[in-house]
Amino acid sequence: MLHAEKGNASALNGQGLRIGIVQARWNESITNTLAQACTQTLLEAGVAADAIDHLLVPGALEVPVALQALAERGGYDALVALGCIIRGETYHFELVANESGAGVTRLSLDYRLPIANAIITTENLEQAIARQTEKGADAARVAIEMACLLRTLK
Repeated sequence: MLHAEKGNASALNGQGLRIGIVQARWNESITNTLAQACTQTLLEAGVAADAIDHLLVPGALEVPVALQALAERGGYDALVALGCIIRGETYHFELVANESGAGVTRLSLDYRLPIANAIITTENLEQAIARQTEKGADAARVAIEMACLLRTLK
């Protein structure tokens, strides 16, 4: 939810982390802003620019297979899924939203790898625009926080 109470996390330190980002091109003006906010937040938290890999795929349904390829490559502390699904007039919205989300979650559990899911789903373009920057930054913070948490549990 936009401007939801997210709680207080300790200061994030992304130094030494390697992060992979998979961005859907569908609704590209939104996903480009998600990616920009995500990358900027990663850099501000200390993730090195050369430790961020950024892939583009056609749409949200293709995000999980690219995430899987990165997970299988190995070496990542966390991954980020970026996309934008805007409700249309058919059931396709539900299909894409549900299947892409389920795929991201399954991969995170199967590979025991944090994947911040910022494939936003909105009723209209105005809602997507209102969320694009905050959700991109949130995804970066989630990726860093979860990567650091899992490091402490090893």
